[in-house]
Amino acid sequence: MTHSFNRLTSIAALDIGSSKVSCVIAKISRDKRINVVGYGYNASKGIKNGVVVDINQATLSVCNAVEAAEQMANERIDRVIVNVSGDKIKSTIKSASIAVNKNRPVNEADINKVIERGINKINVEGHELIHCLPTCYRLDMGEEVKDPRNIFGENLSVDILLGLMPDIMYRNLATVIENAHLEIAGKAFSSYASGLSCLVDDEKEIGATVIDIGGGTTSMATFRHGYPVYFSSLAVGGNNVTNDIAYGLTTSFAHAERLKTLHGCAFLSSQDNSELINVYPVGEEDDSLIKQVPKSDLISIITPRIEEIFELVNHKFQEQGLGDISSHRVVLTGGGSQLSGIREVASMVLDKQVRLGKPKNVPNLPENLYNPAFSTCIGLLLFALNYTEKKPNKIINKPARNDGGMFGSLFSWFKQNF
Repeated sequence: MTHSFNRLTSIAALDIGSSKVSCVIAKISRDKRINVVGYGYNASKGIKNGVVVDINQATLSVCNAVEAAEQMANERIDRVIVNVSGDKIKSTIKSASIAVNKNRPVNEADINKVIERGINKINVEGHELIHCLPTCYRLDMGEEVKDPRNIFGENLSVDILLGLMPDIMYRNLATVIENAHLEIAGKAFSSYASGLSCLVDDEKEIGATVIDIGGGTTSMATFRHGYPVYFSSLAVGGNNVTNDIAYGLTTSFAHAERLKTLHGCAFLSSQDNSELINVYPVGEEDDSLIKQVPKSDLISIITPRIEEIFELVNHKFQEQGLGDISSHRVVLTGGGSQLSGIREVASMVLDKQVRLGKPKNVPNLPENLYNPAFSTCIGLLLFALNYTEKKPNKIINKPARNDGGMFGSLFSWFKQNF
């Protein structure tokens, strides 16, 4: 069933991250222009690696961000488009095909029919279905076709991208939203939303992956021929860098974050050995106890973690067969992408063209929101405005049946009992 977000006159987007919670309220004009009228954000509590770990703390963080946005917009909201993240999200492709009349070109009814067949009786196996996106079509098992309308053929097939999140994790997120007296009007993966706000049309067409480096997760969405074709996430992000600094320099997490922001860099330079920075020992506030260390000590802590993040991303690329495609671009966004030198390290490790991405696809944004840290939240507005997904009428939520017959059942019984 398709939601009609585009009939709304206002949209509220809620980005629940490991470092911050953001809410943006926008008015939608008749010509589908987005005008941000209110926003609020605050430090996130109760969220770790993109997953709810404390319902009450997470609810309070959401309420504070929403209240700030409501006050600026002078408007109450009761429905939100919310992001979904965490290292357990995944995607899979389901294919379907139908015979078409070879004496006439493919029409809209054929496309709807093959999509309906593809989304019929989807088995999510303990997961919440977040996305259900037709990604490409083929006629007579030939090359990929973006739009098969008006083309002749005998067989039409479609690949449908399913985005999934473990059901128990989604239920915790839904509970937080419910406790904040809000209703989930729609949901989208963080990386997908970031891609909508940061990528230009040519990048989505030729092939690009947006890498959203958040506080607790690094999430990825790969686009090709204008559509997403792959979602994934890693349980590592900017907070891991902060933790490394805190332990490595024996300072507080708050001061470690400040050091990362003011002096951090993803790679060493020749001047870093001679430049000194001030470090407060953990638990000490007396200025006389400040210790000075070379800036190179700080960067020597940061660099291995940043390289590790992109090595893990590169492993995902290799799994998807994207490692050797030189034309495939990478766009970094999210709060963690603001670290100095991170673009250069990403380019070196991934062997790709890399650029930094900000939410550019909504004009006239408030200056505070024109920032990589708000790419997901702004992308959620675009997701709602251009929503075209069709969800199945019937979703099966159980393990796939074992077709081993009587002998398979006996074997399973022996495994469980002996």
